[in-house]
Amino acid sequence: MTANIIDGKRIAADVRAEVTRETKTLADRDITPGLATVLVGDDPASKVYVNSKQKAAAEVGIKIWDHPLPASTPQQELVDLIEQLNSDDAVSGILVQLPLPEHIDEDLILNLVDPDKDADGFHPRNLGRLLMGDPLIAPATPAGIQQMLIRSNIETTGAHVVIVGRSNIVGKPMAALMIQKAAGANSTVTVCHTGTRDLDAHTQRADILIAAIGRAKAVTAPMVKEGVVVIDVGINRTEDGLVGDVDFDAIKEKASWITPVPGGVGPMTIGMLLSNTVTLAKRRAGIP
Repeated sequence: MTANIIDGKRIAADVRAEVTRETKTLADRDITPGLATVLVGDDPASKVYVNSKQKAAAEVGIKIWDHPLPASTPQQELVDLIEQLNSDDAVSGILVQLPLPEHIDEDLILNLVDPDKDADGFHPRNLGRLLMGDPLIAPATPAGIQQMLIRSNIETTGAHVVIVGRSNIVGKPMAALMIQKAAGANSTVTVCHTGTRDLDAHTQRADILIAAIGRAKAVTAPMVKEGVVVIDVGINRTEDGLVGDVDFDAIKEKASWITPVPGGVGPMTIGMLLSNTVTLAKRRAGIP
């Protein structure tokens, strides 16, 4: 068996086309979704991510405000900026690029973002609504993964989804999404982490395996069963270039579906961020 490739670039292009149609419809009503990005510091990877998000937003008709700040920015200055963006009616969504410098309280900043402008979906109120099954928006990466499954016609109802990683950005919200009684979900979910005993025993039972641990090729072929669907969230820079959290070349010979790195989950994360921004703009305008 050689796996079918879940083409994140193609699916993300479809999402962007849908967002473009929505922004054009909103423009007819004199509504322009706006996204404010905040980057503190000069981390090269973060700069690339923010630039990619800004470029994609501009292409679909979302207005961009760029707020680059030096790494030495005092926490209060960042607080003041977030409060300013919260009160700006032109701003539909706010994105604070993570990680923040060590002297800044990340939780404080994320909690300060108006939940109705929380384009990343990280505010506790939005995460709570997600857990309850009534999300306004979902964090972009988990939402993108779910759309990849739906648009690839992969059955999730009754499937055993094993998530390796319990971060607030991917693992926990991914579990909350997949356990809901809803399309692209209704699954039995296991979340594995650094305290999990006998990890292989869990991953080998997965119908759908989502790897989000941040270690290059940590999931190997003996750890998965034949026919598994593999979603690789990892992006690791190695001497051989960018690789994921799974051993792609070996596992693709056992899996039924698999995402590549790059070109898999990454483009979908950006696509869903754009979708979230438009959703927030519509909500502010009272449009269902």
